[in-house]
Amino acid sequence: MDLARVRGRLGAFGVWIAPMTLLATPMPVQRTQFARIDSLGYGSLWSGEPPADSPIGGREAFSEHGLMLAATERIVVGTGVANISRRDPDAMHSGAATLAEAYPDRFILGLGGQSGDRPLAQLGEYLDAMDAAAERILPDVEYPRVLAALGPKMHDVAARRAHGVHPFMQTVEHTATARKLLGPDGLLIPHQFVMLHEDPETARGTIRSVFGHGRNLPNDYYSNNFRRSGFTDEDLRGDRSDRFVDAVLAWGDQNTVANRLREHLYAGADHVLLHPIANDLTAAVDQLELLAPLLTV
Repeated sequence: MDLARVRGRLGAFGVWIAPMTLLATPMPVQRTQFARIDSLGYGSLWSGEPPADSPIGGREAFSEHGLMLAATERIVVGTGVANISRRDPDAMHSGAATLAEAYPDRFILGLGGQSGDRPLAQLGEYLDAMDAAAERILPDVEYPRVLAALGPKMHDVAARRAHGVHPFMQTVEHTATARKLLGPDGLLIPHQFVMLHEDPETARGTIRSVFGHGRNLPNDYYSNNFRRSGFTDEDLRGDRSDRFVDAVLAWGDQNTVANRLREHLYAGADHVLLHPIANDLTAAVDQLELLAPLLTV
C-alpha cells in the first residue's frame, strides 16, 4: 500500500458526521450536503456505525458510505468505524473491496467494535479471517485499513496488522502519544469535536449533553484511556470538568478552533477529522463552510 499516495489524497483535514445525524437526515438532503462538503475542499468524509446490540439505530455502513461516494466527485470516504459485530469478515472485506474497486483511491476502511473478555484476540481472529477472505474475494483490490485504537496494545496491533489508526474523541496529547506508539509510518487520523460558539456555557453545555448531563462515563476503554491521559475520576464524574470538556471539544471563533485542529497536526496526526456539533446535517456543514477558508487553502 502506497501510504504517501493516500496522504496526498487526504490532505490535512476531513469531516466526521455522527450516525444519528445521518439517520435523521433524508437521503436527498444527504446528497446535497455531501456534495457541498466535497466543494469546500475537505479531503475526506467519514461516519460511524453502532454495534449490532445497540439500542440506537443507524444506517448500514457500506450503504451509507456508498451514498457518500456517489454524491461526491473527489473526496475520500472512510468508515469510522464499520463495526465488526455487524458483519462477518468475508462481508466486511467484500463490502470494502467493492467500494474501493468502484471508486479507486477514494475509500478507507476503519474497523472497530470488538468487545467481551478478550477484545484483542477477537480482533486478531477477525483480521485473520478478513485476510483469508481477501485471498479469495477481489484479491487484486487494495484499500487502506485503519483501526479504532486508543491504548498501547491496540496501537501495537494496528502497527502490525493495519495501515494506521483512527482514534475517536481524544485530545491533542493523545495524538502525540499515538504517534509514538504507532511509529512514523502508519496513518494517524484522529477525530475532533468542534463547535463555533464563543460562549463557554453554551459550548460546554452542548458537549455535556452529548455525554449525558450528570451521567458518569462508564468504566470502559474510553474512561480508562482518559485516565491514562491524566484525567482524574473527578474530571470524568457527572457533567465532567471544564478541563475535560475543553480538551475534547474545540470551541470558540474560527481562528481558535482552527488553531486547535492544527495542534493535532503538530502533534503527529496525518489527517484530522472535524466533527461539528450541530442540530442537523445542514447546520453542521454551515460550520464546516465557515472553517474551510482557514483549513483547506
